[in-house]
Amino acid sequence: MNLATQREEDLFVAAQQLTDPAARRAFLDRNCAGDPVLRAKIDGLLAAAADADTFFTESASALSFPVESIPSPRIAPASVDAIPANLSIEEPIGTRIGRYKLLERIGEGGCGVVYMAEQEEPVRRRVALKIIKLGMETKSVIARFEAERQALALMDHPNIARVFDAGATERGSPYFVMELVRGVRITEYCDQNRLNIRQRLDLFVQICHAIQHAHQKGVIHRDIKPSNIMIALQDGLPVPKVIDFGIAKATEARLADRPLLTADAQLIGTPAYMSPEQAEMSGLDIDTRSDIYSLGVLIYELLTGKTPFDAKELLKSGLDEMRRTLREREPPRPSVRLSALQRPDLAKTAESRQVEPARLMSLLHGDLDWIVMKTLEKDRTRRYETANGLALDIQRYLSNEPIMARPPSRLYRLGKLVRRNRVVFAAAGAVAIALVAGMGTSTWLFLKERDARHRAVAAEQQESRLRHEAEVRERITQAALLVSQERYDSADNLLRNTSLTQQTVEGAAVFRSVGEWHALHDRWQQAADRFGQLLHVNQLDGVDVSTLDYLRCGPALVEVGDTNGYERFRQEAIARFIVAPSPFADRIAKISLLLPGDRRLIESLGPVAEATAKSLAEADANGDGFTAAWRSVSLALWEFRRGNYPKAKEWCQRCLAYPEYNAPRTATARVILAMSCQQLGQADQARTELAAGREPIESRFKGRMDSGTPVQGFWFDWAFARILLREATTLIEVSARPK
Repeated sequence: MNLATQREEDLFVAAQQLTDPAARRAFLDRNCAGDPVLRAKIDGLLAAAADADTFFTESASALSFPVESIPSPRIAPASVDAIPANLSIEEPIGTRIGRYKLLERIGEGGCGVVYMAEQEEPVRRRVALKIIKLGMETKSVIARFEAERQALALMDHPNIARVFDAGATERGSPYFVMELVRGVRITEYCDQNRLNIRQRLDLFVQICHAIQHAHQKGVIHRDIKPSNIMIALQDGLPVPKVIDFGIAKATEARLADRPLLTADAQLIGTPAYMSPEQAEMSGLDIDTRSDIYSLGVLIYELLTGKTPFDAKELLKSGLDEMRRTLREREPPRPSVRLSALQRPDLAKTAESRQVEPARLMSLLHGDLDWIVMKTLEKDRTRRYETANGLALDIQRYLSNEPIMARPPSRLYRLGKLVRRNRVVFAAAGAVAIALVAGMGTSTWLFLKERDARHRAVAAEQQESRLRHEAEVRERITQAALLVSQERYDSADNLLRNTSLTQQTVEGAAVFRSVGEWHALHDRWQQAADRFGQLLHVNQLDGVDVSTLDYLRCGPALVEVGDTNGYERFRQEAIARFIVAPSPFADRIAKISLLLPGDRRLIESLGPVAEATAKSLAEADANGDGFTAAWRSVSLALWEFRRGNYPKAKEWCQRCLAYPEYNAPRTATARVILAMSCQQLGQADQARTELAAGREPIESRFKGRMDSGTPVQGFWFDWAFARILLREATTLIEVSARPK
């Protein structure tokens, strides 16, 4: 793309955002002065695009997918002129695309039109279907649309809208089908329901966990804003849903190898929520910390009702001035922004948060100011490293604990301690005053000397502890670098003498990678050691990640033959996850039953089995056969361990009936089915199912193992199947021997 074409597209994108005709004319007069040819081209583009609604409009049923301030796609003049005048730019309502019937147009994004559609098979349900707009099938737009489809397919999180299907229309335009989220944007929901500051922060923490999940899958959203975060009610409770990964940037190799997603110097994102490095367009790689900045703008708006920089003023100032503002100008702290509001606006903002204006400013002043401003740092190295780190700091604030957003002074820490223990400190203060009054000057001098001595000792201990923690962090950082270079042996040598006492996401990632490296080379003892350390330090990731870590550790302990270690391991897993069974409860049931257990242990998993059955029914209702089949395996294993062999057989057959194929899952189901048939006296069927399960398992372990994928199966899924195969072989073949 040459500079002239780039300038035309930049001006078109910016002008299309100005809905006021007078403001648009003033903008074009200023930026096209002295160039009538350029002005004519831009006017022509705007006229051609006049029928395209560039914002999502909310339907009567308050469906999702509204979009605010999304920049229009970069359309070269030829691509607009090429659309015949008599050709519709949208698919007609009632059109059938594959197994979907279009019911209603519910919104339009930068390059795609979103419809509510009805899926007719294998289940009947309402979905959202997004198609690239006619006349916009440029190479870059199709590549970006394809990346959106692939990015969303990686997600498996309750706060991220899920992808169900993908394909292409008869005219060749790509489309994808995703979960239809019925709700409103987060800022509207919070204001309409007058949520207080704590309730808003609780919702925001869930959003941070969702973005962290996306980052762990190698995807950067790059357009976090209220219209891309919908609030839906589930069982009467508000649940945030992150939508529209349409301009997400893939950081993992399998996505990075796709066609160019965002061209160099192409402004992608919404200006008011855009990070400085996005606006700079200097070739600097955009990483996950760009999303941290956008999260900062979102929490700023949730707290104050305003964005750090006014969106309309940014657009009116022109592209160059807008970029300069985002790169160089420091935003006011939230409490300062509130103090600058007119009295009626401040009163309205406070009322929607159920607090008096003075109290609202007091709440924001201090910790919340520091947390928000840390996310909005121009230098991305000074922001929170992860979305989980931001969420943890907010939770520290809500618990009256010291936050990490600023270097805490002793006075600051003391203030936090006093607020958490008001009664204790009030009583201690009264006693201290009485002692000082009674003992006089000599006692005061003695206490002063003693306190000085204690402070010196405490300072020395603190220095020693901080030095040790710094050394450990340095080792973890070095190990992470070695892992990124695939020098696992060197990383393992560093970890061997590293004792972590603090929870850390980076440390967990290193132990996970090195443990898998050992497991894939059949070094089970070393793998079990590293996975054990992983479970100790990984308390920060969400339950979806932590339960997978338990699936890694269990097979390693069994392969080593450490039955006592496995027994302690599964007792710990049950104790950790039994309190609040999650959508991933099936993993806990499965990993706790890899080996037979006593009756008390098996019955303690009853709540986990109930949660698994409930989530299986929900997956079936949503047409998610892949997830439902996995949960059928866990229920089959639980019933088998209980001795309910007819029910175990029924769950296995139900798993095998699902069309979504996964090799290790199918092999595992056949092995459990074989053992169930043997216990029911059906020896011939038991031998048949055992042979069918053995063939793929033994074939998989003949070659070199790899990590695997969610669709094809992870290495630990195969290890799990092999362990059960040994048990089934002993049960069936030994029973068949003549006595």
